[in-house]
Amino acid sequence: MMRKTTLALIGVMMASLPGCASYKPVPPAFHAVLNQPYRLDSGDILRVTVFEQEGLTNAYPVDKGGYIAFPLVGSVPARGRTTQQLEQALADQLRGGYLRDPDVTVQIDQYRPFFIMGEVTTGGQYTYVPGMTVQKAIAIAGGFTARAEQESVDITRQVGERILTGRVLTSDPIVPGDTLYIRERWL
Repeated sequence: MMRKTTLALIGVMMASLPGCASYKPVPPAFHAVLNQPYRLDSGDILRVTVFEQEGLTNAYPVDKGGYIAFPLVGSVPARGRTTQQLEQALADQLRGGYLRDPDVTVQIDQYRPFFIMGEVTTGGQYTYVPGMTVQKAIAIAGGFTARAEQESVDITRQVGERILTGRVLTSDPIVPGDTLYIRERWL
C-alpha cells in the first residue's frame, strides 16, 4: 500500500515537471529595445532648453497621460517619442506664432523608475540610472533574501504597445519602467 502511494506521488510530481521546464525564451523584441533610441513615457522628467528664452527653459515632467505642459503652447504629447522628435514638435509649435526661429533642446533630467519585487530585501520603486543591470537593481533593493533564485529573474517590459515578460540572467541590462520579479528557489 505504501509503495503504491509513493509511486502515485512520484507520478504526480513527474507530470508537473514539464510545466516548470516549458518556460519560453524571451522574444527577440524584448532585447531589441535595448538597441533602439529611448522612448519617453510617464514618469520621465525632461530638461527643455530654449535658446535665449529663460522663461521657457525648465524641467518638465511627462504626466500620466504622456504629455508635458509647456508654456505658451499647452500640452504637448511626449509618450513614445524620442528626445529629438519632441524637440522638433516643440520648435514647430513655438514657431506657430510665438518665436521666429526657436532653438529647442530636450534632455532627460531623470528617467522613469524601475520596480523590483519578490525575494529582495526591500522591494519597491527605485530611480533608474543609465547602464543599470539586474544585479545593480538587486543591490539597490538591499540584495537577495536567503530564499532567492540568484541565477535568473523575470522582467516585465513594455515594448511598443505590447507588454512582454521574459526570464533573463542577472547580468542582463534593464530599461526604465521595467518590473523585476525575483523568484523563490525551490531547493
